[in-house]
Amino acid sequence: MKLILLLATFGLATSVLAQEVFPPDSIKRQTEAVEIVKNLQIDGKLTEAEWQKAKPVSAFVQVEPFQGQPANQATEVRVLFNRQYLYIAALAKDSLGRAALRVPDFRRDFDFQSHDQFGIAIDAFNDRRNAMAFIANPYATQRDFLSFDDRLYDTDWDGLWRVRTHRTDSGWVAEIAIPWQTLRYPKTTDSTQHWGINFFRNRRKTNELSAWSRFPRAFSPLRMEYAGQLVGLRPPPPRPNVRVQPYLLGVADRFNGSEVGYTSPNSLKLGGEVKWAVNPNTVLDLTFNTDFAQADADRQVNNATRFSVFFPERRQFFLENASLFGTGLAPNDNLVGGAMRIQPFFSRRIGLDDLGNPLPVDAGARWVYRSVKTNYGGLLMRQRGFDDAPGATFAVGRYSRNLGQYNRVGGLFTLKQTDAGHRNLVGAADGFFRLSKSLNLNTMAIASGNADGTGQGFAGYANFQYNSNNLTAWATASTVSRNFAPEVGFVSRSNVVALTPGFFAIIRKPWIPKFIRGLEPGMFTEIYWNATTGQLQEAQVSLNPVWLALQSGGFLGLFVNPSYQRLDDTFSPFGIDIAPGTYRYVRYAVFARSDQSKKIAYFLNAETGGYYNGWLDYVRATLRLAPFPHSNFNLTYESNWVRDLGTARTTEQVSLMGVEGRLALHPRLQLIGFYQYNTLQAREIWNVRLAWEFQPLSFVYLVFNQRGFTTTERQVSQQYLGKITYLKQF
Repeated sequence: MKLILLLATFGLATSVLAQEVFPPDSIKRQTEAVEIVKNLQIDGKLTEAEWQKAKPVSAFVQVEPFQGQPANQATEVRVLFNRQYLYIAALAKDSLGRAALRVPDFRRDFDFQSHDQFGIAIDAFNDRRNAMAFIANPYATQRDFLSFDDRLYDTDWDGLWRVRTHRTDSGWVAEIAIPWQTLRYPKTTDSTQHWGINFFRNRRKTNELSAWSRFPRAFSPLRMEYAGQLVGLRPPPPRPNVRVQPYLLGVADRFNGSEVGYTSPNSLKLGGEVKWAVNPNTVLDLTFNTDFAQADADRQVNNATRFSVFFPERRQFFLENASLFGTGLAPNDNLVGGAMRIQPFFSRRIGLDDLGNPLPVDAGARWVYRSVKTNYGGLLMRQRGFDDAPGATFAVGRYSRNLGQYNRVGGLFTLKQTDAGHRNLVGAADGFFRLSKSLNLNTMAIASGNADGTGQGFAGYANFQYNSNNLTAWATASTVSRNFAPEVGFVSRSNVVALTPGFFAIIRKPWIPKFIRGLEPGMFTEIYWNATTGQLQEAQVSLNPVWLALQSGGFLGLFVNPSYQRLDDTFSPFGIDIAPGTYRYVRYAVFARSDQSKKIAYFLNAETGGYYNGWLDYVRATLRLAPFPHSNFNLTYESNWVRDLGTARTTEQVSLMGVEGRLALHPRLQLIGFYQYNTLQAREIWNVRLAWEFQPLSFVYLVFNQRGFTTTERQVSQQYLGKITYLKQF
């Protein structure tokens, strides 16, 4: 019955009229790279005569809002190279000049949808699956990442490259220099190479995305089967290159409170990392006396659901190659899994305790090999014993094999071995299958067990996802057994069988007002059964009759959510006990977001309705002020107001308030900070960081952290730290 329901819902969604995604052009667009001798001065002005030797390419085509039509603002691109660099210059013309440019902030790896930008996607191995992306906004802020199958992304990969820009009354210019050592390309006997490449641009004032080589709007610029070709390249033979990045860290801690004592320890620490590109396919990373002091602090969360809270990884060493090791089901992947998250490996299990406090990491190594057919890697980390926690060694292995043009199968294992003799093992097998241009299947089976015979359990999922220009639909079946225990992984819920199908249509018709890009009504369903008893535990149908996708990039959506909850044990959100039993209620929600590229922008999520045996009003509102690109402030307010809830029929309001700010002299010198106050425990968090990138990927950090309770003397801790990192590439 469950399978029938799943397939029926998915079939209903995919039967909606959907425009066929057009195939890649049989004759690829080409542009030629021109060889030069001298090194260029990267200043964004293109005054050197060498740029006149390059052959400009233009005639960009719209992806959004009117697929296939010529871009409304012209873009010209030129490509040069010498023995040290690949040079790319873009002239992004604009009839309104500087006045049209939208750049809300100088954050590296900025939000794709909020900025004017020019980007490059490079497929040097011509496998039409993988790409390196280099993107810049008009103020020379950088965004870069690695893409695999236009589905998995290493968004926190930071390549060594340089960009400078120049803004004029006729548009803006980006001048980019990428060292050959940063790029990965094959070693061949041919004198010249041709690479897959695409250029793309987002003009944010009109929210127009255009590209040199056209692709369907259902995909992204990283769908490399649609890329054009860069010909005439003669790169130097790939050679091993080494990046060494030592650091020096000084820390002053101040602890005050009955829970943490009254001490003022100081420390000095030396460590670093080494990255060795052994060959174009293989990278070895080593880390010693590993430190993540400059990493962004976790935000506080008030959780009203029965799911475990997932805090994202923020530490740079673990963020790299996350697409290879971080496989699994994640609910933020286009809503494909509802609220379920199943990951056999979760890097926050290393070097952090259950409360997110750092544990010392002595050393680690990561080996990654990627090729057209095979990808594999290994991770080995040593965590030092600390207080009552014994030392532990962690090992992770990953292998995947590409089958045909677009399919992939693989496996993963994790091992946790503590000095106290405890051992936990997890093994997983997974597959990704592109059944058609628009339909994908992603699946995984996972088993866990401890050396003493405990923790033996199983988890798995199968997810179908369909993307076309007029329809997005998905259907996910997942299960987690009662005793499943991935001690180096993460599951949001145990002892459950889940079905989470859903869809939303994308309707674009001439009769729709021009300020609306499309109507996107949909339905999102989540159903959970107890895996042991088979009893229905939770069901929710989110009916979304109104979703207006605005031309500005904003949206407005309305939801009606009938819900069923069965509690077998007492559930205590916000510290309020709700008795076991069955509960039925309906909630109503509105989502609204304005144009995030403007100087003043907002986001609003407001909900009201029943909540178990009581009532819950919820609101989360964010106001962003960006008067000019050098400054950016976010004010956030979140409130949960419960009435007549639980066994004591409690009425209470819990609020979470936050302020975030960013002041930047330029993209390489920034002061960043945030403050949060949670009324649930009268707890506050401060995090202030001054970051100066004094040369590419070499930094000076000054950081202040404070966390504690404002109404008691239980715990207040302050930390002052200074850190310098220096990168040298050989």
